[in-house]
Amino acid sequence: MDADAPPPKAVLTDFGGVLTTDIFVSFRAYSARVTGDPHTVERLFREDEDVSRALVEHERGRLPQADFEQALAKALRARGADVAPDGLLAALSADIRPDTRMVDAIGRLHAAGVPVALVSNALGDDLYRDVDLPALCDVAVISSEVGERKPGRRIYTIACERLGVASQDCVLIDDLVQNLDGAARLGIRGLHHVDSAATVGILQRLFPQAWA
Repeated sequence: MDADAPPPKAVLTDFGGVLTTDIFVSFRAYSARVTGDPHTVERLFREDEDVSRALVEHERGRLPQADFEQALAKALRARGADVAPDGLLAALSADIRPDTRMVDAIGRLHAAGVPVALVSNALGDDLYRDVDLPALCDVAVISSEVGERKPGRRIYTIACERLGVASQDCVLIDDLVQNLDGAARLGIRGLHHVDSAATVGILQRLFPQAWA
């Protein structure tokens, strides 16, 4: 982030991997259990044409969870894993937990009057079931609900419009660089989330009023 730029006025935040523990740790644990290779699932998401297409369509709300699970289970079985589609996303996500430090920080910003939008690519029907979204953000822009996904620019535009804030006045917190790059095309500043303590430290400097 440009230290000489004026401080942002609003926050856009990812969900999985920012307000939760690292989702890829959970994916790799599952992948190792069923295939012996912790990176099989990630490679399928990136490199298998059918799985990649199904993931994109699911995130955009065009493919039900059950159909996405079918596509992923089929690809895993082709690699020797004895898996059933039913409950596959729950098994993939079994080790994901809330990151309380980040949840508390975003809640503080929201409570202090900083405009906050959740901007998230959905994975499964129950991803936000146990999350008190009104306590964390003013608006929740979920890919499956708006038909747009990160890193496409449109989902960020929707978030800024719903907050009533110019894109240049926002900072996006995300654990994936490609999502930050997509937002940067609209002038949204990026905060690459790697470590909760580091991210919260930056937020404290950008929005001291929330910690006053």
